[in-house]
Parts: sequence; C-alpha cells; structure tokens
Amino acid sequence: MERGNSVTIHSMKYAIIRLNDRQYKVSEGDEFLVDGFIKESPEFEVLMLVDGEKVEVGQPVLSKAKLKVKVVSEEKGEKIYVSKYKAKSRYRKRTGFRSQNTRLLVEKIG
Repeated sequence: MERGNSVTIHSMKYAIIRLNDRQYKVSEGDEFLVDGFIKESPEFEVLMLVDGEKVEVGQPVLSKAKLKVKVVSEEKGEKIYVSKYKAKSRYRKRTGFRSQNTRLLVEKIG
C-alpha cells in the first residue's frame, strides 16, 4: 500500500548571521529590524549558510561568506510605559521609553 505523502525541498537560500551579539535568520530580499542606529552597512559574522541542500557551518564563523545589506530606514519602536508606585505615600511615576531601531534590507547572500 503506497501513500501519497512526499516531501519536496525548495531551494531556499538563507544565512544565520550575528550582529551586536544577536543572531538573525535572513534570506535575499528580507527586511529586518536591528537594535540601535546604524549609519552605513554594518559588518556581519555569517555563522551558517544554506543553499538548497548544501549547508555550510562555520566554526565559529564562515570567513568566505559575504552578505550585502542596505540601510532602509531608522525608526523608533513602540512606546513602553514604566510605572513606579509606593504604597501609603502617594508616590506614583509613569515614564515612557521607545527603542531606536534600524531597518536593513538583505540584497545579496554569497
């Protein structure tokens, strides 16, 4: 008895990168947010590169893999409110915080 279940592997090309002690999974054409303002194209450490069924894993980084990114915009994140309260002393404070982010576009992985 045969089953009609078959697994198809799409030829996806993506990379696992590290920037500012955080890791991101990116593919070509992706936009992603990074903490802090970045003025020009930052240097990434490529940790892993996957091209279809071909997988390259760095130990700890891949020196030959390059990633071309472009800074799209600088923006602020959602506002986070912080409240302080002390009982029985009428002390109440409320402050807000917005993180500064940079949106990057992955142009080429290779």
